Amino acid sequence: MKITFLGAAKTVTGSCFFVETASSKFLVDCGMFQGYSKNNALNEEDFPFNVEELDYIFLTHAHIDHSGRIPRLYIKGFEGEVIATKPTVELCAIMLPDSGHIQEFENEWTNRKRIRAGKPPVEPLYTYQDAVDCLKLFRKVSYDEVVKINDEIRVRFKDAGHILGSAIIEMWITERGEETKIVFSGDLGNRDMPILKDPSIIESADYLVIESTYGNRLHKERVNKAEHFLDLINATIEQGGNVIIPSFAVGRTQELIYELNKKKEVCDEKLKMLFATPVYIDSPMAISATEVFRNNLDCYDEEAREYIENGDNPLDFPGLQFTRTADESKALNERKESSIIISASGMCEAGRIKHHLKHNLWRKDSTIIFVGYQAEGTLGRRLLDGAKKVRLFGEEISVEARIEMIEGFSGHADKEGLLNWIGKFNRKPKKIFIVHGEEDSMVEFSEEINRRFNIETIIPSRGESFIINARNVIETDEKVRPDNSFKRLQVVEKLESIKEEVDELSYILKSDLKQEKTDLEIDELLVKLKNIEKSILEALK
Repeated sequence: MKITFLGAAKTVTGSCFFVETASSKFLVDCGMFQGYSKNNALNEEDFPFNVEELDYIFLTHAHIDHSGRIPRLYIKGFEGEVIATKPTVELCAIMLPDSGHIQEFENEWTNRKRIRAGKPPVEPLYTYQDAVDCLKLFRKVSYDEVVKINDEIRVRFKDAGHILGSAIIEMWITERGEETKIVFSGDLGNRDMPILKDPSIIESADYLVIESTYGNRLHKERVNKAEHFLDLINATIEQGGNVIIPSFAVGRTQELIYELNKKKEVCDEKLKMLFATPVYIDSPMAISATEVFRNNLDCYDEEAREYIENGDNPLDFPGLQFTRTADESKALNERKESSIIISASGMCEAGRIKHHLKHNLWRKDSTIIFVGYQAEGTLGRRLLDGAKKVRLFGEEISVEARIEMIEGFSGHADKEGLLNWIGKFNRKPKKIFIVHGEEDSMVEFSEEINRRFNIETIIPSRGESFIINARNVIETDEKVRPDNSFKRLQVVEKLESIKEEVDELSYILKSDLKQEKTDLEIDELLVKLKNIEKSILEALK
């Protein structure tokens, strides 16, 4: 068989692996690229295969960086099956239409800008209706069931412990009388996380494709995460500010609700202040996703099921409120009293969270708490890296709020978690493909696998292909390359964007020419110039 790495290759997002066997062609995941504008542009590229010949998509979980281009594939002619666990199918029925709505909204904004510049309008990546229509292709399977896809392929979905419905996919492929087993880890979760079961142990594989999001990092001690969380909240409330928590609408939001609910059982002075403060879940998608959680109790771990058996709802507590409409969301930023707002998206790239950041980043009394991974190039990552100013809705906002990260809530296993999981294989893989990570993380993780297990690792580039069988893996000469005409368009549009940044910086310098600037202000201008220089170099690559 041949496997081509079309996404999550030397980057964290865009998970997509194209597999060709003697009689079938299929994808494992079909996710959106996120972060830098050059990554977002990859979503517009044509698929480098005949879409109509694609038989299946095996989906590890519902997060948009794993599922978000399925509607795009559908409108290009895909009519095969999308095979996933029941919770994943139900979550995709919420998340993909929501993504379509975002595509339409952002496309409308882009076209207004293009029309003003005398350019023709462009179509959205896909629409809300496209996403709804593609759902008819989805097929539900159960955890732990070996499913015969055809005479050549058998698959089994095992719990990955990352979000509800997330799966490790075991795949047995028979060609010319020889069976090869390949395992796709998907996103592996932490052990002992709220609500979810621990990642399943896999006994054997010929080849393993494994994520490496935290492949070079250890999570900080999680025992005191709840206490640290409470301390941050109380300190903010005491000074009259708001707590803003950018959180993925599926996964982290429900776990935060669960953690807060558990704490009310031991309500001390810290908790009294918390439960006297309204907590808002400001995401219609999170509300719907929470219903999916409530309808899939069989996926809960033992502790969460005990709560339910004792008559407690682990996804609810006094003071918790859900805001559905845009008007309700806007009203939160008009409140004079302190509040805790949990809102999507988790990397601050879209959705209502950007409005809450606009109204709170400049406030010294407010706190922004990150609880999940922030990919390179995202607004969330820039804030964690110490940005002093960010641009939101065309307005430059000073960052005065307290910015914090609590890694204990991360849905990804850290380096030791990943290595321990590999160590549980009774029959170790012959080779391991490392994906879904930043390059430095992948390299360090690769070295640690080599040292600890003496297993050869491969870090594939995007578009790189490998022929594999039960005995060996061979790198092919061919590589998928993006369409040159589209790449030229990317360069032109990127340079036009850079020109706008230069014009804006020129205006700042001219308007402030007669004013004496502080060293800090000069340093900030130099950083802007360096960023523009970096953008020019990237555009011309």
